[in-house]
Amino acid sequence: MSSGQQEHHDLQRGVPAVQVDHLRKAYGSLVAVNDVSFVTQRGEAFGFLGPNGAGKSTVVKILTGLITSTQGNVRVLGHPVSHLETRRKIGYLPELPNFHRWLRAQEFLQFHGQLYGLGGAPLRKRSQELLELVGLTGCERQKLGTFSKGMLQRIGLAQALLNQPELLILDEPTSGLDPLGQRDMRNLILRLKMEGIGIFLNSHQLGDVELICDRVAIIHHGQLLKIGPPATLFDEPLVLEVRVNAVSADLLRRVGAVSLAVQRDEANPLRLLVEVQDDEQAADVAAAVHASGTRLFSLQPRRRTLEQLFLRTIESSQY
Repeated sequence: MSSGQQEHHDLQRGVPAVQVDHLRKAYGSLVAVNDVSFVTQRGEAFGFLGPNGAGKSTVVKILTGLITSTQGNVRVLGHPVSHLETRRKIGYLPELPNFHRWLRAQEFLQFHGQLYGLGGAPLRKRSQELLELVGLTGCERQKLGTFSKGMLQRIGLAQALLNQPELLILDEPTSGLDPLGQRDMRNLILRLKMEGIGIFLNSHQLGDVELICDRVAIIHHGQLLKIGPPATLFDEPLVLEVRVNAVSADLLRRVGAVSLAVQRDEANPLRLLVEVQDDEQAADVAAAVHASGTRLFSLQPRRRTLEQLFLRTIESSQY
């Protein structure tokens, strides 16, 4: 890479993958998306969450240029969505792909590769590499009309990767897959993330999002409710489960002094439930236990899931 190319590459690394400012989309009197703003970075996996009808698919269609916004500004890889060269750097797997059933897998990838301006031996080589990557080696001559749902998702991902995209937009990539298919798709997305591809993931599979994504946004009724790393979005304090050999007034006093609140677990009298602002306070709680002369058997945070965060956020927005 020349010095000029390196300089251009370094400049591009500082440009967000997606930048959305005050986005609004209305269909007559129906407002699908209202004043939505967010930024995703290159190489980041970003989860876009919301119940059915929240506005997720509308945003995805705007990002891919399938529809235009009513108001607001959207830039992808530093350029407007309409910028042709930028669109060549985006890979997209729709939620319900309606592929050409009469085409064979190899023909399908050849066709889409030509749409990207690829051709010849490089395209044949790239197609074969991708069939192997998504686990469809040996299916080159099989018609898409005979593919299972999982196989269609795999070939769909292969076509989304033909152009070696800098940004990959995935709309419900594990929809309709069995548990094995979901696992394989999740592992493949994680691999792509490790390779530095930016991931924009629209999914109802919150367990997958939790494993894959660095940050998430939650949208409901067209409005963005929360955005950030999942662990930072909980409104309630973190609860530590502290198991000890005995509970004394001195122990409760000392632990209470370094935490937000402390109480004994009704299900286990030798376990304390300690509320703290963040997990960094765990060391202070452990020190307080030792200072009281009590033996500390275990101290661990009570697990909080993305599903809990999602449900509480949506429920609280309805009141």
